[in-house]
Amino acid sequence: MNKRVVDGVLEAPTLETERLVLRAHRPEDFDAYAAMWGDPEMARYVGGKPFSREEAWARMLRHRGLWAMLGFGFWVVTDRADGTLIGEAGVQELNRDIDPPIAGMLEAGWGVMPRVQGRGLAREAARAAIGWAETRFPSRPFACLIDAGHVRSIRLARDLGFHDFAVTRYAGEQVVVMRR
Repeated sequence: MNKRVVDGVLEAPTLETERLVLRAHRPEDFDAYAAMWGDPEMARYVGGKPFSREEAWARMLRHRGLWAMLGFGFWVVTDRADGTLIGEAGVQELNRDIDPPIAGMLEAGWGVMPRVQGRGLAREAARAAIGWAETRFPSRPFACLIDAGHVRSIRLARDLGFHDFAVTRYAGEQVVVMRR
């Protein structure tokens, strides 16, 4: 079978931080992944409602497919100590129909399960993912879209060097568009 390699990357490389491992999504992650996105608190600022198993599967496939198509994407975030799936982070380009447009930018995103929030793990994962992308794509600008009510994530984005650019609506929700 021929595998297309985009910019030398077909699958997410493994990144390790002090407390985390960021790695490719795997089929055996699905039950934990579906449970994570089925949690109302986890999905609160990402669409506003828990994901069905079908929606979680499509999301997981999208994230895995970004690597094969574009050479970047999202990682599963696991606890380095025990390998437990606790979130995801990465960069994507989804060709969103949004004004102001973010086409051509690497859209950063991150999220960790409610039970591990408040320990700096989302910050650690986002820094690793963005750091990898900055090294790999040094001339690409970054953006992120954050639900206007998600104060903690907006604060984290600012800490990561993003600045507020616009407040707009996307998929029926008010979002803050941030750039760096």
